[in-house]
Amino acid sequence: MGELVLIRHGETEWSLSGQHTSYTDLPLTEHGEDQARSLAPLLASRHVWCVISSPMQRAQQTAKLAGLDRVRLDPDLHEWDYGGYEGVTTRDIHRTRPKWDIWTDGVIPGPEGHPGETPEQIGERADRVLARVEAAFTNGDGGDVVLVAHAHFLRVLTARRLGLPPADGALFQLATGTVSRLGTEHGRHVLTAWNRLP
Repeated sequence: MGELVLIRHGETEWSLSGQHTSYTDLPLTEHGEDQARSLAPLLASRHVWCVISSPMQRAQQTAKLAGLDRVRLDPDLHEWDYGGYEGVTTRDIHRTRPKWDIWTDGVIPGPEGHPGETPEQIGERADRVLARVEAAFTNGDGGDVVLVAHAHFLRVLTARRLGLPPADGALFQLATGTVSRLGTEHGRHVLTAWNRLP
């Protein structure tokens, strides 16, 4: 069986500035495009069976520039809904909530349609994605399943894949334009590579 390959999209203006970005549909910066292109040789050496991407343009651009084709879009791969913290940096939040931590304190409600999410709600989405990943492995040809998405979501998904609670995604820092891999060893899910730059 192949591995579960996780790709965090390349840099955007807000990932560069540290602004929380979930439903704001930003494109990649020029550097982000270069990051995505630099993934192509790394991925070309892998046998990829299935590619699933967040519908946000930053993820789709990353997949395309990295040379991935036949990409399926999955809305469950969208980033944590940051609610009222969309576009706000952690530094700004700390001005009024000095000890705030997204993993334990959550977010405040935002505009209509964006009430924010808890780690548990993201964990439910991640579990749905992982069920589809398992189906892809079962129906596949032994190749990798690639997910192209966002930092906080992929961190929660990693925690769930390893049997940890969603908030333990806090343990897995993830930079833009990186590749990580989850495989198996002795019948259990393990990290085989993390936060790898080309």
